[in-house]
Amino acid sequence: MVNLVNKKLQSSDMLIDVAIKEVERLISFFVEFRNTGFAKAIDIAKEIAIEMDIDPVFPQKRVIRRKKQFDENTAESDTLLSAEESFKVNYFLYIVDQALSSLNTRFEQYKEYEKVFGFLFTSHKLQSLDDNTLKSHCSHLEDALKNNGQSDIDANDLYVELRLLNKILPRGNLGPVDILDFVNQNAYLPNAIIAYRVLLTIPVTVASAERSFSKLKLLKSYLRSTMTQERLNGLALIAIESDLLESIDYEDVIDNFASKNARRIALFKK
Repeated sequence: MVNLVNKKLQSSDMLIDVAIKEVERLISFFVEFRNTGFAKAIDIAKEIAIEMDIDPVFPQKRVIRRKKQFDENTAESDTLLSAEESFKVNYFLYIVDQALSSLNTRFEQYKEYEKVFGFLFTSHKLQSLDDNTLKSHCSHLEDALKNNGQSDIDANDLYVELRLLNKILPRGNLGPVDILDFVNQNAYLPNAIIAYRVLLTIPVTVASAERSFSKLKLLKSYLRSTMTQERLNGLALIAIESDLLESIDYEDVIDNFASKNARRIALFKK
């Protein structure tokens, strides 16, 4: 399940609302696995050990007994754990707790995004809000996007636009991408367009950034150490957006480039 969710979160079209559900489901899985998964993990490990011709037992370390001092409290004695119990406490529970801690941190970040943009996630969510709640969400979004006293959207205008959008949206539960495609066809909804663009440009994971750095490592090798920054940016953009590049008509690009870089200028007509 962990590998499945990991692949979903790294997909390029992953949205925040879907990521929240996947991470929440993964947290529930780890909570249950922490309580009941150790016995199953031991059985699987024993089967693997038998296949590899390894004795499936925990080696018991020799217990070193320390001589106690005369003023030491004899009632407080160290609890001796078996090898299997020691492995469970010091390794299994520790690793699962670390995974839970990381997932909870990520989940808290997603919930903060949901507080700001949650009302825009789906058309059903948007249409289920009453006027007062919708106006409150619009004001909260304006405050979240405010920088130096200025915001990219106006809360009152966004509220009016979303009320109109609720009436003209097609039937069905549309996602933010579908809503943005529909809104782009209506130039009289500028604040809604900005709100959905901001929502869809929020990075759900760092997978895209990691892919970009991996591509840069391939482009700028030690053989290309003298490459300029401008050329590197251009090659990186071509490599990263290769799908978009395939849909471009090269003839138009070449003609446009040639017209802007013509060296010969006719000074007079014959």
